[in-house]
Amino acid sequence: MTTTPEKTDLVSVTIDGIQVSVPKDTLVIRAAEQVGVQVPRFCDHPLLAPVGACRQCLVDVPDAGNGRGFPKPQASCTLPVAEGMVVNTQATSEVADKAQQGIMEFLLINHPLDCPVCDKGGECPLQNQAMSNGRGESRFHGLKRTYPKPINISAQVLLDRERCVLCARCTRFSEQIAGDPFIALIERGALQQVGIYEREPFDSYFSGNTIQICPVGALTSADYRFRSRPFDLVSTPSVAEHDACGAAIRVDHRRGKVMRRLAGNDPEVNEEWITDKDRFAFHYATEADRLAYPQVRDEDGSLRPASWPEAFAVAARGLQAAGASAVLTGGRVTAEDAYAYSKFARVALGTNDIDFRARPHSAEEAAFLASEVVLRSTVTYADLESASTVLLAGLEPEDEAATIFLRLRKASSPGRPGGGTRVVSIAPYASRGLAKMHGHLVRTAPGAEAAALDAMVEHAEHGIDKRSVILVGERLATVPGALTAAAGLSARTGARLAWVPRRAGDRGAVETGCLPNLLPGGRPVTDPAARVDAATAWGVDRLPEAPGRDADAIVAALASGELRGLVVSGVDPDDTSDPAATRAAIEAASFVVALELRETEVTRAADVVFPVAPVVDKAGMFVTWEGRPRTFEAVFSSPTSLPDLRILAGIAEELDTPLGFRTVAEARAQMEDMGPWDGERAGLDGSPRSSAATRPATGDFALATWKLLVDNGSMQDGDKAYRATGRAPVARLSRAAYDAHGPTVTLTGDRGSVTLPAEVADLDDDVVWVPANSFGNGVLADLASPGSRVTVTKGADQ
Repeated sequence: MTTTPEKTDLVSVTIDGIQVSVPKDTLVIRAAEQVGVQVPRFCDHPLLAPVGACRQCLVDVPDAGNGRGFPKPQASCTLPVAEGMVVNTQATSEVADKAQQGIMEFLLINHPLDCPVCDKGGECPLQNQAMSNGRGESRFHGLKRTYPKPINISAQVLLDRERCVLCARCTRFSEQIAGDPFIALIERGALQQVGIYEREPFDSYFSGNTIQICPVGALTSADYRFRSRPFDLVSTPSVAEHDACGAAIRVDHRRGKVMRRLAGNDPEVNEEWITDKDRFAFHYATEADRLAYPQVRDEDGSLRPASWPEAFAVAARGLQAAGASAVLTGGRVTAEDAYAYSKFARVALGTNDIDFRARPHSAEEAAFLASEVVLRSTVTYADLESASTVLLAGLEPEDEAATIFLRLRKASSPGRPGGGTRVVSIAPYASRGLAKMHGHLVRTAPGAEAAALDAMVEHAEHGIDKRSVILVGERLATVPGALTAAAGLSARTGARLAWVPRRAGDRGAVETGCLPNLLPGGRPVTDPAARVDAATAWGVDRLPEAPGRDADAIVAALASGELRGLVVSGVDPDDTSDPAATRAAIEAASFVVALELRETEVTRAADVVFPVAPVVDKAGMFVTWEGRPRTFEAVFSSPTSLPDLRILAGIAEELDTPLGFRTVAEARAQMEDMGPWDGERAGLDGSPRSSAATRPATGDFALATWKLLVDNGSMQDGDKAYRATGRAPVARLSRAAYDAHGPTVTLTGDRGSVTLPAEVADLDDDVVWVPANSFGNGVLADLASPGSRVTVTKGADQ
């Protein structure tokens, strides 16, 4: 509940003759905004600490007989209000207007005035304010200062130094928001300029934000530079599709092509910041291997083009002939598409063999999702800022949920009242991201997370209590008992618990029943009343009763012949628990229907291939890790692809089991009509605690891993400059292990070997960390499963 400030918290000021009461410590520039006066500015940004660098926001604060005045104009972006203060802006004061015109003249002395070729032209505050608050002509007739241009401060961010007005927005963002102080203002006086350390690039996952908040064209992106003009673009609000954070974005497009993506303004979610992945990784949808028409396998074994009606009919006949079939959806689908897969499996195929978790997982995780996640919205971004402690388990926010990372970094800032939120991480070593969150490490070897969680209650220094938040990542599912231990810790301490998956569609898939133990709306498959409720909502007599197989069991059943048919979407075998087994299962299936955006090894093995629409070509909804629905509209309408739900509806109609919808709006309306389950939910007690894959003891080191934010994922294809900002793969070892094996090491597991440069980290002597998808086909395909024992030897070149 919002409380009204006490009268003692308000001060009365007069701005341009208008009296207004504002909270004490309000900056004059903000108070002016409340009376409708826009004071020109460059360095000021509401989410950055004030610095008074550009001086464009000068205002006149005369002495009104109360001792609150100043003899000279003052920077309104650094001046807090005081009781009885009188402020005159450029709207009413010749003194303020003249001061602002003088500052603008100084700023333009060395500015190149190259607006016709500058990427900022048409949306440039300097352009606008030079017209509104500047002089019509310059008194400067000398040579302007020039620099070499552009300067690559990273592979993606380019700097034109002569355009810079030294507002320090970029440097303040990098230091205050992202915690990546790799750029700074160097030199002094007329020589001052933005610079980088000569041996280090601007290594940040958030560097694109500096381009967007730059008030001039000094910082540009290699991807967008010279590509378009803002007045040529049409802007559409949307939601980022790369993780479960639900960041608001703006898609700028021209003539059916996305030209750039910018951060949207959503104070409740991402504020005004997004990752470079959300900003630059959108070219995957226009790669040359994008599917443009349905395909069916001919009698000679080759795939040939087909019409949509023919492909629907062939898919239906093939699944009918195959008999027992299963569904693997992947985690990139919208909630409406996930609902369609869930209903298609139960109504059209008559099975609960459906799973979105085409990644390492466990039966314990399915029980955890049914009891602790579905229908729950107990933690929000705002709660991260108000929590006393945030405990991270199986989650590296900077790499796996970067919007959460930014909020935790803000929450944990030492300058916040009370010292800020304390961040504690159960992890194998203190990552760079944890250091930037001022976090505390509970060093834990892979596989020991459950014991570490169980022991948290006994360690008062970690501060887990009812004011705390526990964030568990999907990686915790690979550790037997860890999710149960997290739920138990929450129950014993009163701390709120939230599950943070990596993919945008994961939470929506849980809510819509893309699990073998759940129907849509949290209805347990094993509950007769829940099945009757779902069957009634869907207008069918009955639904399958037995809990279905999870993704690993589906793979095993396809290989053994117990299952013959497969409907698969967005699944990369290299991401699954056992890539070789997944490939063998797809090969063994008698009939495979693939719904994909681009050609993959799955589509090449499929019997029918349907091209699905990317998020830019369809409307939909993602559900964030908080449980917050994030809807978006289609940017384009592509005639060559369809939403997953429309394809499934077409197949279902051929099977004489219509789904009752063909459009996103119809599917969403049916979801709303069905609603959430209001009966008892499944419990976690008694769920399997040791269902994760067996850990082969083949070496002396336990394997720790997670995916980096910028890696080899296929949804990052198409932008070489963005890909080049990724961090090089390394193997991290303890000092003792490094001294024995480094600086290049070869890791050998039960699935292969890999040689990488080594780095020292604060790890146990028998633990090695490597990035999961930054080399070859990834850890799961080329090395071993997470937590396995691997052998580490000196690299072959030593």
